[in-house]
Amino acid sequence: MRKQVLTLATLAAILCCLTTSCGQSPQISLPRATPASQHFDAAAFDRYLAAVAETQTNMHSVMIVRNGKVIAEHWFEGFAPDQPHVLHSVSKTFTATAVGFAVNEGYISLTDKVINFFPDKLPAEVNDNLRALEIRHLLTMSSGHDVEPKRGEGDWLETFFHAPFVHPPGTEFVYNSLGTYVLSAIVQKTTGLKVADFLDPRLFRPLAIEGYEWDESPAGINCGGWGLHVKTEDMAKLGLFILQKGKWQGKQLLPEAWFDDATRSHIESLPAGTKREDLKVKKEDSDWLQGYGYQMWRSRHNSFRADGAYGQYILVLPEHNAVIATTAQVGDMQAELNLIWDNLLEGFQ
Repeated sequence: MRKQVLTLATLAAILCCLTTSCGQSPQISLPRATPASQHFDAAAFDRYLAAVAETQTNMHSVMIVRNGKVIAEHWFEGFAPDQPHVLHSVSKTFTATAVGFAVNEGYISLTDKVINFFPDKLPAEVNDNLRALEIRHLLTMSSGHDVEPKRGEGDWLETFFHAPFVHPPGTEFVYNSLGTYVLSAIVQKTTGLKVADFLDPRLFRPLAIEGYEWDESPAGINCGGWGLHVKTEDMAKLGLFILQKGKWQGKQLLPEAWFDDATRSHIESLPAGTKREDLKVKKEDSDWLQGYGYQMWRSRHNSFRADGAYGQYILVLPEHNAVIATTAQVGDMQAELNLIWDNLLEGFQ
């Protein structure tokens, strides 16, 4: 565990982050451009909207950013640009970004042992798997649990640590929202700030993400793995920030190396709650079988994404220098992604 020390360099970095580039006010909205000016076929967006209507997919919003500019956007009936939307597990990618800032500023290390942060929450007997658990294993959903621990009315940290650690950390992928909650708790314990407050001067203000809300546990810790509400354009901004590897309006807010590591596959992934022996889909047909990074999924077509229940996506397509952000209320999330692959992808060709 790293000591909580606010160095002059760190303080200067925080103060500088209060503007996008020192002395320059952040731009509230992303710039807009026509699809044609950014070499995107507008007809592809029309086909996508028609397919959404034809399949009766309950989309709430969609926004496409290419070359740093919004080239297409649409809000469906009942939703609006200035309306924050629940992100569900897209919140995880924001939490992972907070971990990146905490690592960069020396509060924590990816190889720190997790049990050292919460000695009072551990079971009476700590087995070797739990003892070996490191922050990096929480980031990659490979904590060592065999099934995802479910939060109840008790202490959520105790729930996480008292669930059986069956596998050596880093060997088995098991989707684990409480693991992300532990990351949020670690950031809060080491920095003295809730994840939302820690991100505010480092990410939210520079990117002009305003009016956000983040639910908390009974212990007063941001949920981390869920519970964040932001606008669709704010989602697109985070995607662009990741696409640009931590650079925003000419200033490097977080080192490129973090994003090289965060967006690559660290472990073979599985849909939440699924065992490998129960799979009935081929890897080439599923966006949940492409590998997992730091609280982000790899996707088909050499892309990666922040992913939230019922169809919340921040889809990053590096080959096309593009980001697609969506909000929705759908049951078949693969079908929602297929609408993008079948209709929007060809617009970038």
